[in-house]
Amino acid sequence: MSELDKIFEAFDNNGIFKNKSMLQHSYQPEEILHRSKQIQQVALILAPVLRGERASNLFLYGKTGTGKTLSIQYVRNELMKRVKKDADFNLKIEYLNCKLKKVSDTEYRILAELIKKFGGEIPATGLPTQSVYDRFIDIIDAEKQTIVLILDEIDQTTKKISDDFLYNLTRLNSELSKSQICLVGISNNLTFLDELDPRVKSSLSEEEIVFDPYNALQLQDILTTRAKDVFKDDVMQEGVIAKCAALAAREHGDARRALDLLRIAGELAERDSSKKIYLKYLDEANDKIERDKILDVIKSEPKQFQLVLSSIIQLLEKQPNYHLFTGEVYNFYRELCLKNKLEILTQRRVSDIIQEFDMLGIITVNVISKGRGGRMREIKLAISKDIIQKAKEIIAESL
Repeated sequence: MSELDKIFEAFDNNGIFKNKSMLQHSYQPEEILHRSKQIQQVALILAPVLRGERASNLFLYGKTGTGKTLSIQYVRNELMKRVKKDADFNLKIEYLNCKLKKVSDTEYRILAELIKKFGGEIPATGLPTQSVYDRFIDIIDAEKQTIVLILDEIDQTTKKISDDFLYNLTRLNSELSKSQICLVGISNNLTFLDELDPRVKSSLSEEEIVFDPYNALQLQDILTTRAKDVFKDDVMQEGVIAKCAALAAREHGDARRALDLLRIAGELAERDSSKKIYLKYLDEANDKIERDKILDVIKSEPKQFQLVLSSIIQLLEKQPNYHLFTGEVYNFYRELCLKNKLEILTQRRVSDIIQEFDMLGIITVNVISKGRGGRMREIKLAISKDIIQKAKEIIAESL
């Protein structure tokens, strides 16, 4: 029997999972625990659409993994079940995640994606943005309909485009004659509304609902309920779920992270041909998630951000035990910018970026007092060699 046969055989006789798909982010549970208050609020605000009336624009916010998307999708499904076949209007509820790679870059792309959702088609590029707007308005105003547009990670649009896009969306009703539209914005960024133009802010957030982080007991509830159907009986060492909930509660009560931890711990146990998920697999899963999170951040950040990190890595690789200070990083970063023909950020902005790296756990920054010479910030890398290697590959590919 070859080595590969042994591996595949072991997976065939898998003793851990019963239904792993229930741990995926896309899974929609029949009951959403510890969110009934928010779900009722969303339902109360959107209920008028069942009479063909326009509902208030709604803004949902809370940190990642607090059940915002699950809750709105749940209400959406319930609304669609209740629409009467003989109603004299059409109800359409469309969902778009603005963070999708190909969608959020430009106003044009978001509108093209929305036009596609309503059954239209426009070329991928080439038309003036105003014509794309007109096309969007023509399509949704072609019949009498009530539309709810759910824009998840809506803050990505202003990050990549500008407030104008949201302003135009909130003004759409004044240009429609047969149909009407209500917007539901979802954001993980708690300060997003404060950063918006006041006109946009007031029309986008006619109603607001906050999703607080789950606490450890609520997470334990969610995990216990899900685990019953996901895992075979008695495969979990005692204390795994409690520890998993505690780890995720520490990371701001993120249920997605808790479910990911459990899934990865199960996969690691399975790869080890273990009959049980032990606590050690949970620790390994936690390390793996931390690692992936850091690499994701490095991948998604702008080139300037990557160059600052590259400067720190290169300087410290030349002299591993060297005391590295912000000023030297800035000088090296300037040279890299010139080499890569990129604009150079101010020293203050680079200092802010270094602070962000510190918060993310990529580096550690210690403030050293130089007596009369003031204070200096000494920088050390806080990530393992394999992450540094992967980070270098990501930055090289990006540039």
